[in-house]
Amino acid sequence: MNPIISARELAELLGAGERSPRLLDVRWRSGGPSCRPEYAAGHLPGAVYLGLEEELTGPKGTTGCRHPLPDPAAFGAAMRRAGVRADDDVIVYDGGQNWAAARTWWLLRWTGHRSVRVLDGGVAAWTAAGGELSDEVPEVAEGDFVPAPGAVPLLDADGAAALARRGVLLDARAAERYRGEVEPLDPVAGHIPGALSAPTTENVDADGLFRPAAELAERFSALGAVPGAEVGVYCGSGVSGAHEVLALAVAGVPAALYAGSWSEWTADPSRPVATGAQPG
Repeated sequence: MNPIISARELAELLGAGERSPRLLDVRWRSGGPSCRPEYAAGHLPGAVYLGLEEELTGPKGTTGCRHPLPDPAAFGAAMRRAGVRADDDVIVYDGGQNWAAARTWWLLRWTGHRSVRVLDGGVAAWTAAGGELSDEVPEVAEGDFVPAPGAVPLLDADGAAALARRGVLLDARAAERYRGEVEPLDPVAGHIPGALSAPTTENVDADGLFRPAAELAERFSALGAVPGAEVGVYCGSGVSGAHEVLALAVAGVPAALYAGSWSEWTADPSRPVATGAQPG
């Protein structure tokens, strides 16, 4: 199954008269207030809102990660409140950047849901294609999804360090952060030694839509990320990194996520840091 769906394809699916997919609205702004008011003002008909900071992120612990993974039991409870069933076709969308949607896609895949897709371009693509929005908050029946973590690979700090030497570890942050020229969020600038720069922004076109699978495959192939290679991804706190894992999936390349990412890595001063354009 293609892990993304276009606005046109979703409109056709919703109009087919068959069982409707479960729609999850996960709009989010980094460092800003909740997007629940935007949801209330207008969302895809039938969609249920979930907050990235509230339901898709765990409590800040001792690791230093800014967006730690949620406790699987708490995540499962949130999904069931949103009506998610194990046999649902789940479609997730955000405001258009696809970062929060990719995070939700990855969490559902990691916890064992078998049918999850991201609406490419989110609300912006939906309305641009003529899709209508609703301010009606749907009543949903309790879902039955029970998380079973481990369905897709997850890296810890040691695993990411090792993978950077034996396989391909991609850094999804902006190139200047990778090089260590700026660091607006975390205490140390630079990258994990051995990692390669692969900014998330290069996964999409000028409209914010994912590039075609062949273009993504060509992009990642140049970095050594090809089918059969051992590939991992990290970012600042595990959100945009999920977007890169999704882009790799579109290209046909499975990849592990280092969810703790740079915020967790730099919280331990004993971990090495490389700077400059080379992997180190």
